[in-house]
Amino acid sequence: MKSAHPLSTPSGKPDITADRFAAFLAHRWEVAGLAVTPRMLLFGVALLICLSPWGSPPLALALGLVVALVIGNPFPAQSRRYTSKLLQWSVIGLGFGMNAQTALQAGREGLLFTVVSILGTLTLGFLVGRWLGIDRKISHLISSGTAICGGSAIAAVGPVIQAEEGQMSVALGTVFILNSVALFLFPAVGHALQMSQNQFGLWAAIAIHDTSSVVGAASHYGDQALQIATTVKLARALWIIPVALGTAFFFKTKGAKVKLPWFILGFVGAMLLNTLVPALQPFSPALVKLAKLGLTVTLFLIGAGLSMEVLRSVGVRPFVQGILLWSVISAASLWVILHTVA
Repeated sequence: MKSAHPLSTPSGKPDITADRFAAFLAHRWEVAGLAVTPRMLLFGVALLICLSPWGSPPLALALGLVVALVIGNPFPAQSRRYTSKLLQWSVIGLGFGMNAQTALQAGREGLLFTVVSILGTLTLGFLVGRWLGIDRKISHLISSGTAICGGSAIAAVGPVIQAEEGQMSVALGTVFILNSVALFLFPAVGHALQMSQNQFGLWAAIAIHDTSSVVGAASHYGDQALQIATTVKLARALWIIPVALGTAFFFKTKGAKVKLPWFILGFVGAMLLNTLVPALQPFSPALVKLAKLGLTVTLFLIGAGLSMEVLRSVGVRPFVQGILLWSVISAASLWVILHTVA
């Protein structure tokens, strides 16, 4: 029996348009001794659009997704390598736009929400994971990522429970997909409900997984929301340490090493310098602008990393767990914030 063409239509005939597009993307030019492909050029054009005056965090993520799903990321290894570091340096840079006293007040206001939501999410995640029959390690990784700070929490907890690469990929894929939705959905909901800057910043910090999407959504909502969301989210990220230690005890992992999120100390240091050293304040706007550009590039790289392979690797039940946890924490925190925070 003759096999079907790999790029065929439902009738079984080869898709000539797709063939030509694939051939175009595979074409190579020699430029200064380097091989350049149309895929690389389109990737570069999309990145330049993100950095232009028309660029924004949601647009950057959307363009990254288009690159990943339509032409494919030509630099997957480099994207994975630099995304985390770029995010960390961008967060540190945002500290130069914040006042320590204001940040301390925001941190105090979000402390109770943080403790209750983390414990509640981990408990609910354990119960939902057992109900759905999900692998124990995958369930805990998704719960940890939802409870604290997405990919950073998963990266910290994964080695503690000796998670395999496939288990890590499923958890990261689930969280990144929901992050992408949150970046577009949360500002729209905030405006529809006429949430204040304070309310939205607190909600974003509690209910959105990754720091990158929290900062992206909050910066799209307003400067005050950005300050509150970043401060509360980074204070929340410190819970990686006790959660990782608790995980080691719960999973009975011997000799587990917990990775400290050092970039949070850099953020606090930048914030203190901006508050206590007036001579640095004239340079603060430029540093904050550079940090926001770095964040925009980070979101583009995150979007470009969400390939079809990543989407297919997630599976139905882990994704259902991620949606259930995210929906509960989003709805519950929204209700509390609307009724208790001005």
